[in-house]
Amino acid sequence: MHAPGTHSSTRRLRIPIFVVGIALLGTVLAILTRPAGASPSPLPADLPQNEACLTCHGRPGQQRPLPDGGALVLTIDPAHYDDSVHSNLPCTDCHTTISQFPHPELTARSAREYTLEMYTVCQACHAEQYDATLDSVHQRALAGGNTNAAVCTDCHNPHTQTPITDRSGTLLPEARLHIPQTCARCHSTIYDQYAHSVHGAALTGEGNPDVPTCMDCHGVHDIGDPTTNEFRLNSPLLCAGCHTDPERMQPYGISTQVLNTYVADFHGTTVTLFESTSPDQPTNKPVCYDCHGIHAIAPVDDPVNGLAMKENILIRCQQCHPDASANFPDAWMSHYIPDSQNYPLVYYVNLFYKFFIPGVLGPMILFVISDFVRRLIDRRKGAKRV
Repeated sequence: MHAPGTHSSTRRLRIPIFVVGIALLGTVLAILTRPAGASPSPLPADLPQNEACLTCHGRPGQQRPLPDGGALVLTIDPAHYDDSVHSNLPCTDCHTTISQFPHPELTARSAREYTLEMYTVCQACHAEQYDATLDSVHQRALAGGNTNAAVCTDCHNPHTQTPITDRSGTLLPEARLHIPQTCARCHSTIYDQYAHSVHGAALTGEGNPDVPTCMDCHGVHDIGDPTTNEFRLNSPLLCAGCHTDPERMQPYGISTQVLNTYVADFHGTTVTLFESTSPDQPTNKPVCYDCHGIHAIAPVDDPVNGLAMKENILIRCQQCHPDASANFPDAWMSHYIPDSQNYPLVYYVNLFYKFFIPGVLGPMILFVISDFVRRLIDRRKGAKRV
């Protein structure tokens, strides 16, 4: 037996709970079975927009199947996003067509197609950088039908990209260290060569900021085609950007006369002439990377490829001079201007001729001038006597 009133009281409590449960279930079923043409509902208004988006997209393992059999990853790590440079922007600044749920149907048939549809939104905030890419080798490849050519979001993940420069626009050291790994996503073979080179080993292994990384030679957004004649003719100036800098070269004991000695040589003189008169014409004269290598530049003391070894220099020379003998490389002075420490014999011979030639030609010129004056005076005296 229940106490009077107890049973009716219990029934009054159960009815609201039952009604609420039915209402919630109906709401869920309504959302799940909503017809394709039904009006979507707005995102939760009681949450900041990004937080509202991350209530779903912050869950791990979310993907959306695509018609090509692949999947579009929908999960965004909230912690990484909070550390990114875009964390202060509303999601809809980039995803301009998404403001309600369910979201509009995707038109992309593959994840790559979705990337190519979306990356142009970067132009809204980064117009200068975006416009620079329009002249790049990547954009020309994309326009030519290569859908794998790099676009903005391939290098800069919009949901995880951390700051690259400081307030003055100077590249941050940690960002510089990650540049080769970014390029390696597409150029892995070249990265493997670079990582084991004298430059790459110093950067990736030691964190040395003095050595060049990919963008120092190829540029950032307006990356040119390195296979053109123009790039080849301009390449000595790329190398000279670092190798003529006394502050940068002094700790390593490397000559800063690399450009001067190259231009003064027959090879460099010819390349310089082509650069100024016919920049689009090929030349068979060597530039820096013909002798030193491109991405796999070895330390000078490397026994296999180092140019401090005479036999390795001969191999380089024989690429253009197949008849070169073992003594042929002796004429090369390693980009040093001769002095008392480097190539002293050449230095003292040059010094001798600096005095010897003026010492011989000076008196000879003086003799010719004095003889001319004497003959002129004698001729005038003879004319007066007549």
